[in-house]
Amino acid sequence: MRAEHVLAIDQGTSATKAMVVDREGAVVALAEVPVVVTASVDGGVELEPESLWRSVVEAGTRAVAAAGVQIGAVGVANQGETVVAWDRRTGKPEGPAIVWQDGRSSPVCDRLRVDGFGDLVRERSGLELDPYFVAPKVRWLRDRGSRSDVITTTDTWLLHRLCGGGFVTDAATASRTALLDLDAGTWSADLIDAFGLGAEALPDVVACDRVVGETSVFGGPAVPVGGLIVDQQAALFAESCLRPGDAKCTYGTGAFLLANSGASPIRSTTGLVACIAWLLGDGARTYCLDGQVFTVGAVVRWLVEIGLITGPEDLDAFGSTVGDCGGVTFVPALAGLGAPFWSAGARGSFTGLSLATTRAHLVRAVVEGIGAQVAALVQAVAVDLGAPLQRLRVDGGLTRSATLLQIQSDLLGIPVEVYPSPHATALGVAALAWRAIDRLHPGFTWSPVSVNVPRISADEAAARRNAWRGVADQVAAAGR
Repeated sequence: MRAEHVLAIDQGTSATKAMVVDREGAVVALAEVPVVVTASVDGGVELEPESLWRSVVEAGTRAVAAAGVQIGAVGVANQGETVVAWDRRTGKPEGPAIVWQDGRSSPVCDRLRVDGFGDLVRERSGLELDPYFVAPKVRWLRDRGSRSDVITTTDTWLLHRLCGGGFVTDAATASRTALLDLDAGTWSADLIDAFGLGAEALPDVVACDRVVGETSVFGGPAVPVGGLIVDQQAALFAESCLRPGDAKCTYGTGAFLLANSGASPIRSTTGLVACIAWLLGDGARTYCLDGQVFTVGAVVRWLVEIGLITGPEDLDAFGSTVGDCGGVTFVPALAGLGAPFWSAGARGSFTGLSLATTRAHLVRAVVEGIGAQVAALVQAVAVDLGAPLQRLRVDGGLTRSATLLQIQSDLLGIPVEVYPSPHATALGVAALAWRAIDRLHPGFTWSPVSVNVPRISADEAAARRNAWRGVADQVAAAGR
């Protein structure tokens, strides 16, 4: 019988979402289970792996039950750079998972940088030598005495459990490790040696639309598991960024800008990173340039926790009541700065405060700070691609903020097109799951739910970007 529905799992930092999706991309059912992440003053960011696994099973089971249909496949998107140490025989994890935001492997990066390996990592893998990526975390765990069989990204562990065995990762996720040769798409012996990980067992690297096993953990008969990708690349795929120069930004826990760079990798000269967007079953690799704002939704949660706002809706309730930031500048570096600054020790800052500063000014400065850092990434992409972006497609929870969308378009000077669903990652992995079981599936079509266009002059936009960048450069320098 021909499959009519697939289950897409979006295993994210703050929650696991599960969606049952039909052939046209319509969402039949959705379930979401929160994931608890803990942070420590030493830069640690962790989560409990068994709780993560339970969130996947619960969300998927609830979505399938709510849909009341038989699913034909399961696809899984993952966090990308979060790692877990575990036993391949039992599947049992050893200790907490180390989340992508964790900065405690900074000394590993510092040591390798002093030893001259920064250029090798950048040239061979396309990534920066930074604790954000996987290899420094693995080295840090081994230096702390981890004796587990393997330390992998969470997707490999989840797939092992879902399928009752196996040891695989997809090409997009593998390209986030700093251990993959970006040109060849295979593990690099030079990078493995540089990090001192020659004894590590590394998973097989497979296409993003490949079936890797079967699972029955969500109820009903066993179904194929296929459609495997990093969450941000899944959103890029969902938003039809299929040609060089197409770009999207997801505003979630962080903000992640990805731009399709075509069939060959482009090494960034501006501080971005290069990685595999997806590898399909026909052997065709598509590459992308990638930039990150590590704390975006996380900043909003922080604002709630300290009592400045009561919820995300206050970004508009306060931020739209003033025409500017009142001289205040905010740099969203609560977990360091990624591209193009790469300052793991940077810390968030408000500057320009005065007795005239109001809550509305602070809130608007936060929104403008997020928009300005994304604008810095877009400018970097334009330099690397040799042409400016013509538009930016956006998704994620914070796209509900009209203030953010308008500020973003103003600072970029281009239209900002809003994806019609807050679940781009899940829809992207659903499309890949359909490809895994039906090579003739045409993919999903969509139209923007809204489009913001610039309302200020190019000169004003440049002045605001430059003012913010001057403060951000000082924050980055202080954190190095």
